[in-house]
Amino acid sequence: MGSMEASTAPENGAAAAGGGAACNGAGPVSNGGGVERRLRSSTASASWAAHLPLEVGTRVMCRWRDQKLHPVKVIERRKGLSSSSPADYEYYVHYTEFNRRLDEWVKLEQLDLETVETDVDEKVEDKQGHEELDAASLREHEEFTKVKNIAKIELGRYEIDTWYFSPFPPEYNDCPKLFFCEFCLNFVKRKEQLQRHMKKCDLKHPPGDEIYRCGTLSMFEVDGKKNKVYGQNLCYLAKLFLDHKTLYYDVDLFLFYVLCECDDRGCHMVGYFSKEKHSEESYNLACILTLPPYQRKGYGKFLIAFSYELSKKEGKVGTPERPLSDLGLLSYRGYWTRVLLEILKKHKSNISIKELSDMTAIKADDILSTLQSLDLIQYRKGQHVICADPKVLDRHLKAAGRGGLEVDVSKLIWTPYKEQG
Repeated sequence: MGSMEASTAPENGAAAAGGGAACNGAGPVSNGGGVERRLRSSTASASWAAHLPLEVGTRVMCRWRDQKLHPVKVIERRKGLSSSSPADYEYYVHYTEFNRRLDEWVKLEQLDLETVETDVDEKVEDKQGHEELDAASLREHEEFTKVKNIAKIELGRYEIDTWYFSPFPPEYNDCPKLFFCEFCLNFVKRKEQLQRHMKKCDLKHPPGDEIYRCGTLSMFEVDGKKNKVYGQNLCYLAKLFLDHKTLYYDVDLFLFYVLCECDDRGCHMVGYFSKEKHSEESYNLACILTLPPYQRKGYGKFLIAFSYELSKKEGKVGTPERPLSDLGLLSYRGYWTRVLLEILKKHKSNISIKELSDMTAIKADDILSTLQSLDLIQYRKGQHVICADPKVLDRHLKAAGRGGLEVDVSKLIWTPYKEQG
C-alpha cells in the first residue's frame, strides 16, 4: 500500500501537518487569523523539531488515503534515503482504528505534529485474533511481526499489496516486491528471474491429484510430505495475508486443498485450505485463504463447504482449528447459519442437534453456539429445544446473505487419506 502525500492546505484553521500555512504577503491582521496561525504553526514546528525523529511508541494523527486524519501509533522508523536529517525519517505506523493489514510506511509530512502524544501507557491492546496468547507471548509475536517485510508480490497476472509480515528466508527481508511462479510457487526477487524460471517450469497446475472439476473450477489435493517445497512456499505466501497463521515448517503432517480457475493457460490458484492428516480434535480445516484479487466472489464460502463435504465422505463431524480470525468467524457463522436454517425450514424445526450434526458433519458445539446466537434454542427440562417459526428462519437466512458457489458433490472424486496406500 503506497503512502498518500499529505495535503498542504490547512484544515479548520490549523496548519497542515509538517509545515506552516501558506500566506500571500503580510496583509492586514485585523482578524488575527493568518499571522496568528502561521506563528502558532512555526512555534509548534520549532518545538517538535528538537524531538525529531519521533520515538517508536509515539501516538499522533496521520493523514490517510482518504485525506482525513486518523490516530496512529509509530511501530518502527527508518532514515530516508536522500538525507540524514531528522526530518527525513519515515515511520511505520499502525492505524489504531483499523486492522493491522493497513499498517504502512508514511512520510513526516503526513503526520500532524501538534497531536503528538509520547507519554502513553504501553499495555497490550487489541489482540485482533490472538485471544489464545498471553500478554508476554502477544508482545513477542507483535515485536517479531510488527513490520511488513514484503510490500508487494506478483502472482500470475496480478500485483498484490501484502497485509502482514511473513518469515521468508533472511535474504528476502526488505525486498520491496517478490515474484511468484503461479504454478509451483517458487519465488524470486526480480522479474527477469521469474521469466527465466517460467521457460523451464513444466507445471500448469498445483502438484498433486485433481479431486474436483466443475466447469472452470478445479480442486487439487497436495500432500505436504510428497511436495514439501510447494507446501512451504504456499505457507510463506499465505502468511502475507493471514495475521494469526502459524507457519508450518513441518508440512509433512498436512494436506493442502488448492482451488483454481482453469483456462487454456493452466490452472490458476485463487485460494486454499489446509487440513491435518490426523486430528484428534476433529479439525477438518487448519488454515483458509482466498487471495485478495479473488475475494468477494464466493470462493471462501466454497472452500468452507468443500471441507465439510470431505468430512461427510470420511463419515466424521468436523470443525475449523481455533482460533478463528475475525473474518474467519464471520464466514463460518454465515455458513453454519445458512446450512442449519435450510434444514430447519424443511423439517419445521422438528429435529435434534445430534440429527443436524449427522446430516451436515458440523460439530454439535458449533450448531449449538450458532442457534444460540440467533435465539433459536431454549433449555427445557434438562435438554436443548429448537424453537423457531418460518418467518424468523426466513429473516435470519436473509441476513446471512448468499451461500456462494455450490459444491457439486457428484464431481468430487476423492478417497480419504486413511484409506490411501
